[in-house]
Amino acid sequence: MKLYLVVVDTMADWEIAYLTAELHSRRFFADPAMDFSLLKVGLTRDAIDSMGGVRYMPDVTLDAVRLQEGDVLLLPGADVWDAPQAKPILAFARDALDHGHQVAAICGATVGLASVGALDTRRHTSNDLGFLKQACPGYRGEALYRKEAAVRGGNLITATGLAPLEFSYEVLKMLKVWRPETTRAWYRLHKTRQERWYHELVASMSPE
Repeated sequence: MKLYLVVVDTMADWEIAYLTAELHSRRFFADPAMDFSLLKVGLTRDAIDSMGGVRYMPDVTLDAVRLQEGDVLLLPGADVWDAPQAKPILAFARDALDHGHQVAAICGATVGLASVGALDTRRHTSNDLGFLKQACPGYRGEALYRKEAAVRGGNLITATGLAPLEFSYEVLKMLKVWRPETTRAWYRLHKTRQERWYHELVASMSPE
């Protein structure tokens, strides 16, 4: 199983921070030895600079990605999703959804998906419905828009840029690399900061 993180210039660091830390560390994996990879995907092998000034070097290029069952293609927010350079990525994501593969997008990446018609037939959210309609004149998915922090519509996860925690929660559930009780306790701990959820998180990691 693989999570393909698309890295583009001005990528919003904070929107993927929970996921990159937890998936790289494997500290809460149901099976820490499971066959799982977190791979950075670029249009080229050239390094990109995030919004926070962190330099990322792609592991693979988009043309080498072959999605398999269980894999997730993740599109973080950035300032470039309305630029011509992003079109190949957005078209790839749209086609992946049409073929039943799993895609997750947050913030500006949801607007990019709307611009290529990927949200017209799937439940979704974004930063704001009015802006989505204004930015994407061809968008036809208003009836399926949900004013929620994060939404899963079949094989698609979308989220507002103000909800990196909720986005990460949905992606972790989609990946199924944690036990369900671990995922729930982790989310509730970060959401509420209540001590009881820390103890439930620890308990969820006990051998069955």
